[in-house]
Amino acid sequence: MKKEVLYNKKSRELLLKELQQESFKRITCSFYRYMSIENPESLRDELYRDWNAFQIFGRIYIAAEGINAQLSCPEHHWEAFKKNMNSNTAFVKIPLKIALQPGESFYKLTIKVKNEIVAYGLEKNEYDMQHIGHHLNATQFNQAMEDQDTVVVDMRNYYESEVGRFTNAIIPDVDTSRELLPEVKQLLHGKEDSTVLLYCTGGIRCEKASAYLVHHGFQDVNQLGGGIIQYAHDVKAMGLESKFIGKNFVFDARMGERITDDVIGVCHQCGKPADTHLDCGNDACHILFIQCDKCNEKYAGCCSVECQKFASLPVEKQRLLRKDPAKVVSKARFSSRIKPRLNDLNYS
Repeated sequence: MKKEVLYNKKSRELLLKELQQESFKRITCSFYRYMSIENPESLRDELYRDWNAFQIFGRIYIAAEGINAQLSCPEHHWEAFKKNMNSNTAFVKIPLKIALQPGESFYKLTIKVKNEIVAYGLEKNEYDMQHIGHHLNATQFNQAMEDQDTVVVDMRNYYESEVGRFTNAIIPDVDTSRELLPEVKQLLHGKEDSTVLLYCTGGIRCEKASAYLVHHGFQDVNQLGGGIIQYAHDVKAMGLESKFIGKNFVFDARMGERITDDVIGVCHQCGKPADTHLDCGNDACHILFIQCDKCNEKYAGCCSVECQKFASLPVEKQRLLRKDPAKVVSKARFSSRIKPRLNDLNYS
């Protein structure tokens, strides 16, 4: 018997073309749940069959500790998708966080089995998911921020907070999730008795982070329920002041959702106000960086003159040069700090 193919085999170019030809709208959402999954591989295959039938695209991680998902679903399949979710006892009433703004977010369905649903790389004895921080809604989070003794911590990577953050938040200077928790613990040294407020994109990074801090002696740990995404929805629905300013970086093709009109980032090339993240136009580079419209035109969407020159070469010559790593421009030469590569990003 021929084995069923449970992954996508089409080229990126064809998938993007098919996405652009769709005659219907899509709903982008994210969700997560920490829970015990006995057979992640089996669940992975089950979800791929079900969700592929609904024409769902997205990036989903499954591990023995739970699920972390970002996906887009055709509007006409949305109710069937939710019914399918609730038919699985593991996912009943799982909170679905709807994207704030429309846009083409994903172009294929990818479901992977991982060791962790957020790549913190923690040992089991460093946290206990039965003891996590208190979940606060938008109103409670705003009120807690009013206390001068409250410490607000951005539980995201530095490039995310470059374009949007809560006012007066501590911003860890890290590139990856694996670096984040030790850095936060160090930044909060001596504040074990303070009220700590954590926030991230959709809530999942704060879940284990709060368990980690509680385990390490922090007495009053709180987290923004549903993350920045839910906060923005609630602020709008309840007419609250948004204490988050700028854009919320998201890990899909949209690269960000605007929360307020504030532009707090700067172009990595000219230093002028900008908050649009781009994937370098050089296929041998793919550095993630911020670029203004003027520099986008000047450098043709590339992160540097070197990358611009390389990207302008005939495709066959690019392929030939890429066989020799020493000849490939793969760094943002204009910056003393190398930006993360788009394909290496941890999301959620």
